[in-house]
Amino acid sequence: MSHRIIFHIDLNSFYASVEAADDSSLKGKPLAIAGNAKKRKGIVVTASYEAKRKGIKPPVPLWEAKRACPDLIVREPRFFRYREMSARFFEILRTKTELVEPVSIDEGYLDMTDSLNEQHPIAAAEAIQQQILDELDLPCSIGIGPNKFLAKTASDWKKPLGITVLRKRDVQQLLWPLSCEEMHGIGARTAEKLKQLDIETIGDIAACGEKKLKDAFGTSGERMFQKAWGIDKRQVDPEAAEEFKSIGNSRTLPEDAVSLEDMKPVMHLLASLVAERLHKKHVYASGLQLTIRYSTWETVQRSTRLPYPLSDHKTIETYANELLETYWNGGRVRLLGLTGIDLIEKGNAVKQLDLFSYEQDKNEWDKDEHVRKLQDRFGASVVRRGYY
Repeated sequence: MSHRIIFHIDLNSFYASVEAADDSSLKGKPLAIAGNAKKRKGIVVTASYEAKRKGIKPPVPLWEAKRACPDLIVREPRFFRYREMSARFFEILRTKTELVEPVSIDEGYLDMTDSLNEQHPIAAAEAIQQQILDELDLPCSIGIGPNKFLAKTASDWKKPLGITVLRKRDVQQLLWPLSCEEMHGIGARTAEKLKQLDIETIGDIAACGEKKLKDAFGTSGERMFQKAWGIDKRQVDPEAAEEFKSIGNSRTLPEDAVSLEDMKPVMHLLASLVAERLHKKHVYASGLQLTIRYSTWETVQRSTRLPYPLSDHKTIETYANELLETYWNGGRVRLLGLTGIDLIEKGNAVKQLDLFSYEQDKNEWDKDEHVRKLQDRFGASVVRRGYY
């Protein structure tokens, strides 16, 4: 259809808003969600708008947030409650149209093209916004556009409780003057590479030419160019969230393994492969599943929940080895498999960092990033993190 009407709905400061919905005494106060709140350790992952107005911009160490805002109220996360409220949020959206695509726990796209029944899009958005506020006590912002990119961009412009329309004819006036980093999907590394090409604004991307961007960035360069002109042909796909429920690899051993020492190098390789694929898909694993196939062809699968969603190789390997040591029965092993399960998008992955381990975690992320840069240059099969 030539004239689509796409909504992007984003719950504002979701975790903090859920806490305020459950405890009205928190409304209108500077509130942060962080781990180890009682010990002043951890990272602030969400802050209320009152806290943000006092200079708190998550993620930030809790001690630093308290220094910026001494009257900050801190609550530890209640993920089970956030999942409950998220489910209710999407239930409301699915009463408006069957074409609902969840993007994360607190945002999703709706294709309202054939569901408005002659209602004006802004009136429909106002009704949805009010229903979510009445039934869940959660504020949201809604972007309206002819495609997913423009709708997503619009929803970011007015928070909280905003409704914004962004049309293709507005792109040159409203988008082109913005810096490249303002385009959804462009991160710091890509922005830096664009600057090296003397591309500073979205308008520069539009003027650059598709071929130059494709030569520099591949297919992502093509998409970048199209977005700069307000073009996005992606459909709202209700099945998209189901596409990557798990990411795994397995290896049949050249000889049956009879000891943990025989198997740990294989686990090192499998953890590396899983971490690479998680990175490429921009997702984190919330759990791991180990597969052991014995020489008798008996196959055992065991899984564990991870303390936080993750994608770094070393931590995956650590938990994978714990599974192996726990569930290997001492028999001869002919195949090992490792799978990341319960995947979530990186934008929705929250890790509560203890400040004592923060630098160590950051170092691991940095190491993985260096490895990935080399893999991008020389190939994943050529460069891997060492086992010994």
